Amino acid sequence: MIQPSIFPFGIRVDEPITTLTDLFVAAVCFYAFFRLRNQSDGSRLHQLVLWYFALMGVATLIGGVIGHAFLYALSFHWKLPGWLLSMMAINLLERVMIRFSKPVLSTNRAKFFSYFNIAELVVFAALAFGYLNFRFVEIHSVYGLLVVVFGFCVFNYRKNHGRRVVIQFMIATGFAFIAAIIFISKWDIDKWFKHVDLAHVFMAISAWYFYKGSKLLMKQTAYNPKYQPD
Repeated sequence: MIQPSIFPFGIRVDEPITTLTDLFVAAVCFYAFFRLRNQSDGSRLHQLVLWYFALMGVATLIGGVIGHAFLYALSFHWKLPGWLLSMMAINLLERVMIRFSKPVLSTNRAKFFSYFNIAELVVFAALAFGYLNFRFVEIHSVYGLLVVVFGFCVFNYRKNHGRRVVIQFMIATGFAFIAAIIFISKWDIDKWFKHVDLAHVFMAISAWYFYKGSKLLMKQTAYNPKYQPD
């Protein structure tokens, strides 16, 4: 089912609702970035949080404007920067959870996950760009959120470390999981509101709960030497 184009001021805009919902996700991410920037203590952990929201905001902005609205005037390869930035954003969120877990994680395990985090990004990015297939971006997101982020949330919860933070992050990953299921199902409600649009709505809700969790995270970890590099 193809979403009809619109022509505001004579300018062709493809997939307008998909574009709009992508921009909605970007707006939530940028809001989170600017609000949290005032709360940051400048530490590496806080910078990782800010960069996650900044990169995800730019990625979804590119996805909406270039990947959907005006791709007809460009080429498929213009989608690639958005793909890379979204993968980097998920990777940063994983690093946030690795560093946040430092007080209850052994030094060797923390180092292992940090190195594995980099290797994972390189492998999935190589697959996505080598085959020019968005499916690898999707798999990376599902793995990063549901395996790494949610896994570390469960680990921290069981260790009674930052439970208020990880509960918000677990809710966020739950909404991200719903978005992934909707995206995979490809069940369109209407030509004006497709499965991608509904998935974007749940992605925005997920971003909002990541923001709520990040506010608590920054408050808990502010000026705390436990979360600094060895």
